[in-house]
Amino acid sequence: MSLKSKLHELKLKYQGKKMAPAFNAFHTFLFSPDETTHAGGTHVKSADDLKRTMNTVIMALIPVLIFSMFNAGYQHFSAINGFPADFSLMNDFLTWDNFWIGIIKVLPLVVVSYGVGLIVEFIFAVIKGHEVEEGYLVTGMLVPLIVPIDTPLWMLSVAVVFGVVIGKEVFGGTGMNILNPALTIRAFLFFAYPTWMSGDKVWVYGARERSEEILAGANVDAISGETILGYLAQNKGAEMTYSVSDMFFGFIPGSVGETSAFLILLGGLFLIFTKIASWRIMVSAVIGSLVMGLIFNQVVDFGWIGESSKFYGLMSFDFWKHLIVGGLAFGIVYMATDPVTGSQTNKGKWYYGFFIGFISVMIRVFNPAYPEGVFLAILLMNVFAPTIDHYVVRGNIKRRMNRLKNATIYPKDSDGKAEELKAETV
Repeated sequence: MSLKSKLHELKLKYQGKKMAPAFNAFHTFLFSPDETTHAGGTHVKSADDLKRTMNTVIMALIPVLIFSMFNAGYQHFSAINGFPADFSLMNDFLTWDNFWIGIIKVLPLVVVSYGVGLIVEFIFAVIKGHEVEEGYLVTGMLVPLIVPIDTPLWMLSVAVVFGVVIGKEVFGGTGMNILNPALTIRAFLFFAYPTWMSGDKVWVYGARERSEEILAGANVDAISGETILGYLAQNKGAEMTYSVSDMFFGFIPGSVGETSAFLILLGGLFLIFTKIASWRIMVSAVIGSLVMGLIFNQVVDFGWIGESSKFYGLMSFDFWKHLIVGGLAFGIVYMATDPVTGSQTNKGKWYYGFFIGFISVMIRVFNPAYPEGVFLAILLMNVFAPTIDHYVVRGNIKRRMNRLKNATIYPKDSDGKAEELKAETV
């Protein structure tokens, strides 16, 4: 008897028991279920299910994760030794030393995120008596990619428990939550431990530790890990040495997985091609961020603010560059498109995405203490998404009712025409 058959027998034997949801989760993770529909009949067969959807998103995140592991080491050694004058992808970036830093710093974040989150999921599944849902598969990968690399593991664990319980389980679990769980975790970290989520010592491995050594009296050089948005927020854009190419391909400091706009773009195209993510949300969010950035550029061009203003650095930043720095691109592609917390109507997706991009750039400029605004913007629009859909549906119903009132119904087909028009209002 095969292992799959033995597990299936055990599943039937302990069906209805307290720990059955936990066992079934491991069983379905290892093997496809034995229960399938018959060849004939009226069953509608489709390859789409929650697990395949989540796995597709994870596939789009894997290149970003691998790149972030190399970038962790690259930023660390570059901060210590200086950035290479003649950069070589193979000799300076794709090296074992860089990847090793990623192994010891990035992988633990992934393990803790999945481990703690899935434990909470299993506990709630056992208590409530329902199957373990696959919703955390993507959240568990997103969380380590949106935090600084030096985030303590205990801190991440506390945030994950908060995010899963308060952000999802209290609403009924996967598919019922109104806020993106990964962003709920990020928001908790920012407001509970702000010194670990901002500043110039949290984005590069070793920068915070070196700062503590200097304060203790050690005679060593400091490591600066200031991000591009951090420079601009302090009106120090002239001190930056990063090129547009560095920004686009991701050879810059930042949260673990948000730096490479190039790989994020490829991931977004993959999700659109597989019809997992909404292209309407992505396109409208890009438009919204460009519009807001262009407005700020015009404010500077008209001379309404000068270089002495604390907003000058970010307002004068080229409007299109907002898309290739910080977490804006990552948030638009992987979080704004969450099918549960985002807008559901096609028209509503345009409004929803536009305001995410618009508000993200606005927060960047007007809140220098937190120059990365995409996560707050998405959480805000998560709250308003049902309202947007409500008014979109109301508008559709109103237009159809007007068509019904103004319709010309001929006597011969009065009943059929009336019923047809009434059906459109449902």
